[in-house]
Amino acid sequence: MSMDKETIRKVAGLARIKMDDVELETMAPQLSKIIDWIEQLSEVNTDNVEPLANVVNINLALREDKVTDGGCTDKVLANAPEEVQNFFVVSKIVE
Repeated sequence: MSMDKETIRKVAGLARIKMDDVELETMAPQLSKIIDWIEQLSEVNTDNVEPLANVVNINLALREDKVTDGGCTDKVLANAPEEVQNFFVVSKIVE
């Protein structure tokens, strides 16, 4: 699959990446090669392959999940411009 400048410009805009025409020209063949490689991976037969979380068969040592620091809400919220019921208040961002 080849990617043209306009597609890359749209993707860059969605990612909030500013790119000039020279960068778009350079990026087009690179992204096309990446997408071709991903399409090639989809051709590999993985029917009898079990999913892996790690390529090495080891068990990780787990620790008890307990709170070791906390109870300092007043310190955490000390520099907050606004807080409600011990939570930060952030403005809504909608485009």
